[in-house]
Amino acid sequence: MTHSAPAFPPRLALTLLAMAQLIIALDATIIFVALHEMGVQLGINAQQLQWIVSAYTVAFGGCLLLGGRAADLIGRRRVYRSGMALFALASLVGGLSSSGGVLIAARAVQGIGAALLFPATLSLISTLYAEGAARNRALAIWSMASAGGLALGTLLGGVLTQSFGWSSVLLVIVPVASACALLAGWWLPRDAAVLRGRSFDLAGCLTVTLGGSLLVTTLVQAPEWGWAAPRTLGCLLASAALLAAFVVIEQRSRDPLMQFSLLRLRSLRAAMLLTMVFMSSFGVQYYFLALYFQDGYGWSALQAGLAFLPPTLVCTFGIRISERMLRRRSPRQVLALGMAAGAIGIGAVAVALPYGATYWALLPGIVVLSIGQGMTWTAMWIVAGQGVPAAQQGVASGMAATAQQIGGALGLALLVMLANANRSTSAVGTSPEALQGLVHAQYGAALFALLGVAVALWLRPEKTGAAVPVTELAAR
Repeated sequence: MTHSAPAFPPRLALTLLAMAQLIIALDATIIFVALHEMGVQLGINAQQLQWIVSAYTVAFGGCLLLGGRAADLIGRRRVYRSGMALFALASLVGGLSSSGGVLIAARAVQGIGAALLFPATLSLISTLYAEGAARNRALAIWSMASAGGLALGTLLGGVLTQSFGWSSVLLVIVPVASACALLAGWWLPRDAAVLRGRSFDLAGCLTVTLGGSLLVTTLVQAPEWGWAAPRTLGCLLASAALLAAFVVIEQRSRDPLMQFSLLRLRSLRAAMLLTMVFMSSFGVQYYFLALYFQDGYGWSALQAGLAFLPPTLVCTFGIRISERMLRRRSPRQVLALGMAAGAIGIGAVAVALPYGATYWALLPGIVVLSIGQGMTWTAMWIVAGQGVPAAQQGVASGMAATAQQIGGALGLALLVMLANANRSTSAVGTSPEALQGLVHAQYGAALFALLGVAVALWLRPEKTGAAVPVTELAAR
């Protein structure tokens, strides 16, 4: 009877895949509460302090396609273990650093580790678990780990910083990531031999990584530099030139980094749009609500962090709803309902913000938007893998995740511009016009969620093999 058993322990494998997503999400939020102490102890100015956060985002967004290609070419388990080991090493160096420059560099390397982990993890789920209930269940657990990481990051960051200092928020990741890298040797299936004669397409890797990183950097910095500032325009032109060069290189390459034929899949195109819209609506909530909680209500950083616990718990409930609905409904329907719930919930929070100092006025909107967030997150990654051949799952995941990072940076930049549109340069963050600007940004996020409803309704099921012939992809 043993001949029919899987070649890997499915539950233990899923534990490792969920841990990867937990670490990626945790590292995105655990740093926030520690930023003040980092600035004081390391003598970091406000501009450098921003880059402790942005270095991770830029490196992550810029290297995702490279990570996806590495997973397909080198092997998913090998890339998973490399990403975890890199995460552990960068966290150790960052935790022991005594200068702002070293800490920022370590955060960038953490971002590269995350860019290796994310597509490798998603492509492992798409190839290890059969499409349907098994894969949906795996993605739901993976999504819950992400929600848990976001919530745990704000709490754990506050507790660790207060008890052990800022370095502990980085050092705590070292043993966890190291253990995952080690256990993957037993709990994840062995990779096939590396194919000889295949290349990484070095020119393509360099142009897309530099172009993507520069684009995300510019979108992060544009609200501060000014959209019409010479360096903003120069960086946008440079990133456009690099990305255009990437397209030309890929079209001429014998072994391209990215198969543009994948873009024939409507499901993948829709997933890329959805990940962008998701980050521009649900993804900006931490930023604007945290500011309003502290500037408008006078809450401490830890109080603001605790305020995000109920949304995370409700988001987990939304993930469970999504998993159950997907047994009877199409991802298109689940996504449309999830995005609609997000638009209603975000709009309700915007209405209640001026009256919500006790939190109770905000709670109905927070519950609705958090349920929508959980429903959307799981379903959009299911769509990203639909109709994609197994050999291209890593690159497809990297494409969707790259769109997610660009969407987050662009959406936040646009909404920050909207928030500051009617604010005088002398107005402080606690002024009525500044607080009203944050409310306007929330309405903008609700409109992005409505756009997500339209994208979901545009989605249609792929006819297996019709959009991108597997033989065409395999031949490349």
